[in-house]
Amino acid sequence: MSLSGNRAFVGFGFGAIQAGLFLCEAFRSGNFRRLMVAEVMPNAVQALRQSAGSYAVNVAYRDRVEAVEIGPTEIANPGNQSDCKFLVAAVAEAAEIATALPSVAYYTSASPGSVHRILAEGLRRKAIACGPPAVVYAAENHNHAAEILEAAVLSEIPGHEHNQVHGRVSFLNTVIGKMSGVVTDPYEIQKQGLKTVTPFESRAVLVEAFNRILVSRTSFGDRPATLGFHRGIEVFEEKPDLLPFEEAKLYGHNSTHAVAAYLGAVLGVGRIADLGRTSGVTAFLEAAFVDESGEALIRRHKGKDPLFTPEGYRAYATDLLLRMFNPYLGDTVERVGRDPGRKLEWDDRLVGTVRLALQQGLNPVRYAMGTAAAVTALDKSALDSTVPLQELLDPVWHKASPNPAEREAVLRAVEEGRTRLRLWRHDGFPNLEAFVERNLSVRR
Repeated sequence: MSLSGNRAFVGFGFGAIQAGLFLCEAFRSGNFRRLMVAEVMPNAVQALRQSAGSYAVNVAYRDRVEAVEIGPTEIANPGNQSDCKFLVAAVAEAAEIATALPSVAYYTSASPGSVHRILAEGLRRKAIACGPPAVVYAAENHNHAAEILEAAVLSEIPGHEHNQVHGRVSFLNTVIGKMSGVVTDPYEIQKQGLKTVTPFESRAVLVEAFNRILVSRTSFGDRPATLGFHRGIEVFEEKPDLLPFEEAKLYGHNSTHAVAAYLGAVLGVGRIADLGRTSGVTAFLEAAFVDESGEALIRRHKGKDPLFTPEGYRAYATDLLLRMFNPYLGDTVERVGRDPGRKLEWDDRLVGTVRLALQQGLNPVRYAMGTAAAVTALDKSALDSTVPLQELLDPVWHKASPNPAEREAVLRAVEEGRTRLRLWRHDGFPNLEAFVERNLSVRR
């Protein structure tokens, strides 16, 4: 397949989601004549240029892994002045733009090549020249990423130009349930038969085949999607209200994935797929997903979408668990469980799910156990220590200034989770779900 169509695409960040989702789907759509990407790592920029813009992504299906060749892709380093000018011109030309950065904190910096400055200048040019209308996908796993990015961009544009710019660009939030990663271990790359991104670097991108991505509704200014605009990446699905789906992603998909990883760490298991061999773990994760996360979200969002019904949410959970345990994805406990401090924050996937369940009158015993396991990843002595968990969690929650009563309820639930986790280990890791059912009344 070669580039065709009449559109241009620009991506910021050349990690797994950009390379294996946005650029990949833009290429596969056949609707784009140019693919351009910004990347600050000089080695990655040089390697893609050496390979004439062609790169490989490894796609994991349920029975195999296939390498997909994508390109040509033009790459630029925003830290370079001439490359920065190229990116500004690219934004002015683009019909679709995607940021796939480590977090929303990377939108702004003091550098002239900061993402928000490049976007601001490119969008100003687009508006002045009546260039092609564009959408900007914000893919930083934050419920308000698009709003944060839009505010940062507009802060660099004179106020009298805002309406004109709004008439040419729509910032979209995203719900990206696609599991992906970058493999750097040469042994793992060889063992799994992966192709490196280019022949000139040692990393490989491995993503699952899933591509049902949800995005917020396109609008230009106070108008619906007019100007004859149609997205070139047609596989993405627009939703008028994305927040319920963002919560399902964070408090269902992300939280259960994290619980699997932290239980794996307690068990000493290296790969997520291998957890399925431990008695009762699959049933435990399914019960957490359906009966705790699912029931809480159904109570909160009932009537908003078929997803928020018992049948809809169970199908969602069943599909995700099958994908999580896909041996061809090769996901590791270490990768999924990295940065436990961030994942234990008051509004993030673990504590956030415990809070959601408690708010809806449920007892989240399984997510509390997973949260306690995450605290053990944060501090290896936590599982054996008698130190109250509040001494470890209060510093993590400090910025959120949680409500005292809610804080006490969450701490009580997680302390009970730690007790169950200790008992499960003490008993030699019996069937996990059966163990939980037998010990629902455990107290410290």
